[in-house]
Amino acid sequence: MDLIIPEAGLVIWQTVVFLVVLFVLGKFAWKPILNGLKERESSIENALESAKQAKEEMARLKADNEKLLEEARAERDKILKDAVKAANEIKESAKEDALKIGEKMIEEAKATIIAEKKAALKEVKSQVATLSLQVAEKLLRKNLEGEAAQKDLVNDYVESIKLN
Repeated sequence: MDLIIPEAGLVIWQTVVFLVVLFVLGKFAWKPILNGLKERESSIENALESAKQAKEEMARLKADNEKLLEEARAERDKILKDAVKAANEIKESAKEDALKIGEKMIEEAKATIIAEKKAALKEVKSQVATLSLQVAEKLLRKNLEGEAAQKDLVNDYVESIKLN
């Protein structure tokens, strides 16, 4: 039972030793421990403050990035719209130019055809005139050969002409 109920001397010595340990710890250990805890607390507060500032900075940068992305998208859309508009204008201009060139080519072809037609008609008229002169010359030569031939020719012409 000695272990369960301590003697008075033991309790006094334990109390004295406890107070000495408490004094030594208070004098030498508590201040460094408290200073370490304060330093740790301040470093944690600084780290939290830095994290908060970093978070705010990240939020600001994210907002700036979103704004820049929106501006870039808007500019891209504008550039694409301008490019489509320019392409349509070029296409329309090319169509108009092609139509003008086609009409000009048709007009030139018509003018060429008319000129060639006139030249061909002139050539035909020239050949008809030449042939007519050759026929007339042959007729006149035949007519001038003799009186009997001239009378036969006149009679042939008279018979071929029918009067109604």
